[in-house]
Amino acid sequence: MWAVGSLVRAVADTLSARFNPVAVQGEISGFSRASSGHCYFSLKDDSGQIRCAMFRRAADALSFPPRDGLRVQVRGRLDVYGPRGDLQLIVENMRAAGQGSLFEQFLRLKALLEAQGLFDAGRKRELPAQVRHVAVVTSLGAAALRDVVTALHRRVPHVAVTVFPASVQGAQAPAELVGAMDLANRYRGERGPCELILLVRGGGSLEDLWAFNDEAVVRAVAGSSLPVVVGVGHETDFTLADFAADLRAPTPTAAAELCSAPREQRLGELAYLQERLRDGLNDLMNEHAQRLDRVAAHLGRPAARVGAAREMLQMLQGRLQAAPSLWLQRQHWTHAQLGKALPAAMDSQLQQQRQRLQRSEAALSLLDPRLVLRRGYAYLTDEQGRAITHVGQVSSGDRLTATLADGTLPLQVHEPGA
Repeated sequence: MWAVGSLVRAVADTLSARFNPVAVQGEISGFSRASSGHCYFSLKDDSGQIRCAMFRRAADALSFPPRDGLRVQVRGRLDVYGPRGDLQLIVENMRAAGQGSLFEQFLRLKALLEAQGLFDAGRKRELPAQVRHVAVVTSLGAAALRDVVTALHRRVPHVAVTVFPASVQGAQAPAELVGAMDLANRYRGERGPCELILLVRGGGSLEDLWAFNDEAVVRAVAGSSLPVVVGVGHETDFTLADFAADLRAPTPTAAAELCSAPREQRLGELAYLQERLRDGLNDLMNEHAQRLDRVAAHLGRPAARVGAAREMLQMLQGRLQAAPSLWLQRQHWTHAQLGKALPAAMDSQLQQQRQRLQRSEAALSLLDPRLVLRRGYAYLTDEQGRAITHVGQVSSGDRLTATLADGTLPLQVHEPGA
């Protein structure tokens, strides 16, 4: 007899050994994403359905948002959820069914253009704060055009709108879209050049929206001299043009709303600025009025100004009269101080001169040659009185004079041994 848990585990092991890994194609139903990031849904077709779980790691790797009604191909493994004994498919990979080739092209081109920097956030531009002329690139028969024009007329009826028609689906669509965007960039009409491009179309399948994944269209969006807002499909639809645009809108109507603040908001801003201007002018006029009052007050009391001037004059006159006596007092005081300091200064100067003289006498006495002669030295001179300092200066028979400390001696030079 089986225990329930053992039976469930045995069934799970059998399924894993028999079927896993497994690939399944079906339509998503009952899709939900928990706060943990795990996704839960069912895959169904005309003949059945199976519960599925996709854990957060696999869900974060998806390149498109799953939604109810979307046909997908999934790969994963069959398992049995023990607490309820339910069969479930643990999904490890998912892609749109029937669009595998197109989706792979989408991913390859996305990687290429991303590597070339076309999707970099740093190259995206801010939209103009006050748009006066909008270019709309879409099909003339598209419902998106009606939605955009209606939204712009409702919110900013003063803004000029110029439509540059182009196919938004089919083989001819990419070339027409590129041409329309180029024309919008170069357009110079009665209302002046366009300031912004809205590239829009309604929802559809991946094939329907494929023109907006065309490389030429994406490069035209990235290379536009005007800022580009792309509103293609529904909120869950993504195209490569969205990534290259300066701003991506979830729908065509949202694209129109993103580039146009409501008329009431602009009027409110103008009213606020008008109020600030009026208050500023009132403050300035009040300030000048106060300055005028102060000037008038001074001009209205000339007697006070004359009195103040008279007091200043009297003060200056008193200072002028007192100045000579004050100068003489300072001079007397200075002379008295100099008289007291002069004798001491003269005594100090004489003492310094005496000390310098004594030092000079001592230095001079040290140079007296007689002091050297007293230590037993002598110096020689020839008959002409020239000093003899080298042997080569004399010859045998020359008469010399030796000067000693207490007198002189006559000498005669002889050859050695003579």
